[in-house]
Amino acid sequence: MQKTDYKDLKQTPEAVASATKALAANATHLARLLQASQYPAV
Repeated sequence: MQKTDYKDLKQTPEAVASATKALAANATHLARLLQASQYPAV
């Protein structure tokens, strides 16, 4: 394990912040696509 936990950092590393932003954008995009195609079919 690492010596420093993520929650203990004073500032979020840029790589982590950009990855989190991309993850949120991709999840939102996927949710909108699934909603538009009425997935799951009812």
